[in-house]
Amino acid sequence: MALVFSRKDASRSLLRPAFLALACAPFLLAGCSSDDDIDLSTYVEQTDPADQLYNQGLANLEAGRLGEASAKFTAVDRQHPYSEYARKSLVMNAFTQYRQGNHDESINSAKRYLTLYPNTEDAAYAQYIVGLNYFRQVRNVTQDQRETKLMIQAMNEVVERWPDSEYAPDAETKIRFGRDQLAGKEMQVGRYYLERREYIAAIKRFRTVVEEFSNTRHIEEALARLTEAYLAMGIVHEAQTAAAVLGHNYPDSNWYKDAYTLLEKGGYSPEENQGSWISRAARRLTASAS
Repeated sequence: MALVFSRKDASRSLLRPAFLALACAPFLLAGCSSDDDIDLSTYVEQTDPADQLYNQGLANLEAGRLGEASAKFTAVDRQHPYSEYARKSLVMNAFTQYRQGNHDESINSAKRYLTLYPNTEDAAYAQYIVGLNYFRQVRNVTQDQRETKLMIQAMNEVVERWPDSEYAPDAETKIRFGRDQLAGKEMQVGRYYLERREYIAAIKRFRTVVEEFSNTRHIEEALARLTEAYLAMGIVHEAQTAAAVLGHNYPDSNWYKDAYTLLEKGGYSPEENQGSWISRAARRLTASAS
């Protein structure tokens, strides 16, 4: 007797192989069964030795295959989480992510390393990588300087915690760059206010440069701008003091020549008022230079 299938039965028979293929996909390594009960104990994750994965990561990194290198280092961390190679892979993955421009991922990996292994030989390197990521993201002085501040914080940590490390000298160089960048931002905003004759706001910015960033290249202009702003407000003794301090510390500066000429046009000359905040800042400047 011939069997007759309805259209509904036929559709079920066509869908069954596809359903089985999908259901069995996660268990291909262990073999696929169409039985209702699948023995999960037969599924065993295949892993490569930690040293092999780590060395493959290094080889890919050296060859410039950064994505593959990161994948190998991640595999070590995932498959062998408590091994020495996992520790090394974590910091190398932070560096690889930095090279790729994946700054958030790199910072997270480096900070995770510092949390797990704060006293190891690579801890200074991990902290340095955090700073490098922020350094790479530093923006023009016309823009927000959040990354500059974070970079300085990160590099200060390198210098303070690991002063004898090979990363400390470059960290100090980048700190100086960052401070110069912050001073430049203050000057840019101060000039903006000065052009609009908002003198109090301008003086506040220039004062920040004199008091907090006196060891940057912007100090000469800041003192000259203070001369200009105070003179415009009629606060002559402060204008004279700013020019006098500028002339004492930077007698050959073009900014001093400008400040001197500006005072001379008003019938004044540089003269330091020892009670001025500018004079006090100048004494700190002289002390730090000696």
